[in-house]
Amino acid sequence: MKKTYFLSDVHLGSKSHENSIEVERKLCRWLDTVRQDAKAIYLLGDIFDYWYEYKHVVPKGFVRVLGKFAEITDSGIEVHFFIGNHDLWLTDYLAKECGLTLHFTPQLIEIDGKKLFIAHGDGLGARSVSVSLLHKMFRCLFLQFCFSAIHPRWTIPLAHAWSGYSRKNGVISDFLGEENEELVVFAKQKLKEIPDIDYFVFGHRHILLDLPIAENSRVVILGDWVKYFSYGVLDENGMRLEKF
Repeated sequence: MKKTYFLSDVHLGSKSHENSIEVERKLCRWLDTVRQDAKAIYLLGDIFDYWYEYKHVVPKGFVRVLGKFAEITDSGIEVHFFIGNHDLWLTDYLAKECGLTLHFTPQLIEIDGKKLFIAHGDGLGARSVSVSLLHKMFRCLFLQFCFSAIHPRWTIPLAHAWSGYSRKNGVISDFLGEENEELVVFAKQKLKEIPDIDYFVFGHRHILLDLPIAENSRVVILGDWVKYFSYGVLDENGMRLEKF
């Protein structure tokens, strides 16, 4: 039986990595490993620490992993890319050049008879007014148009500085408990609307979590490739978390 793989929060290009190129090489080795029995690979956002597509320009770097994406999709394996809060400004470059299937909203899909709710997770269940406001601002097409009018020599350093600040001050990399973990709270509410979801699969939080929230439903948070080098795999035995 072919397997389905899930991965998020690599943050290629981030100063959180001692050597981002080595992390990129490791990601390519992981892709080569899982492609042997993968029928699909789901990337749940923040694969890049910063990504912005101008009309004729994309950020430099990442040639190893971009080439690997194209190689894998050319071989017939589906690679799905869900936007994260660090790489949400996509247009069509990754689809046209690398063959990725892009998702700009959460998706409810069925794989091997299991129903999965899949999303990066940013903004879902957010209780903070400031977080909700930032979420709307970053997705505002007019503000994106204004941002694109600024030369990249200014915007890219600014984006990396903001990324480092937000990670240092905004990410709590410990499980907050069922009542305080926003993605868990969101999943429980969603389960009231759609009671037959087997797995909620998220990134964003940089924690490893496999939590039952109902008799046949679990929340899976994939960890990251900053600390854990972790991923999820779905096969005939269900969903599980592993490390590479």
